[in-house]
Amino acid sequence: ALNTLSLHDALPIFKVGRQLLMQAMNRAAILTNEKFRGVRVVLGENSLKLIAANAEQEEAQEELEIDYTGDAIDVGFNVGYLLDVLNNVQTDEIQWSFNDANSSALITVPGNERFKYVIMPMRI
Repeated sequence: ALNTLSLHDALPIFKVGRQLLMQAMNRAAILTNEKFRGVRVVLGENSLKLIAANAEQEEAQEELEIDYTGDAIDVGFNVGYLLDVLNNVQTDEIQWSFNDANSSALITVPGNERFKYVIMPMRI
């Protein structure tokens, strides 16, 4: 018999308050490039940073305290896609899983195995 792990089990995972994350992303999104809407998500020990910049060299940085002790990860995403999932989930918390900076992210809802939202990274 094959012993298979689900994608969810293999990835570093952290939980974050949906409303808090959504507010930080909305603020950072103001300074994204209008066409690509890229935002860097930088994970560090107990820290989630959102960094956005535009062609005028303006930069926004938001930092949230999270319970995370895995490897540091720096990955870009379209902030519009992230906000889409946050706006359409009605839970207080979401779970976010990363593998590395070149892999997709998996957003799930604690206690609901049926909800899975995959977001592909983008180069920023």
